[in-house]
Amino acid sequence: MTIKTKYHVNFYDTDLMGVSHHSNYIRWFEIGRVEFLRSIGIDLNEMMNDGILFPITKVDAQYHSPSHFDEIIEIETTATALTKAKMEFEYKVIRDEKILVTGHTQNVFTNKETGKIIRLPEKYYNLLRVVECKSEK
Repeated sequence: MTIKTKYHVNFYDTDLMGVSHHSNYIRWFEIGRVEFLRSIGIDLNEMMNDGILFPITKVDAQYHSPSHFDEIIEIETTATALTKAKMEFEYKVIRDEKILVTGHTQNVFTNKETGKIIRLPEKYYNLLRVVECKSEK
């Protein structure tokens, strides 16, 4: 399953060279990931209120071409693993059908109080498990 999210590149996203600073792509991955989860019915505020956090444990990005102020980009977010212990996603940031950046993230589910990795309760896992992940094809 892939979710597409449009984003309008803001002036503050750019550096003195007029291109989007490389760190913003990691933020844009997060925008895509949150929209992905929202689209399947997972409210991250509710999950945190239930004492579940989901820190990033891995992130990588490959930069192919820059984006610039005022361009509209699209963040494609694809699930590659959604288990009771972790979530993994692949990303493509695209402008006019040109791939600007590709990337990958991994989150694990942890207990808010202890910081220890936990297994996701059925309340949330039931929403995740119906999603076909790219790696399962």
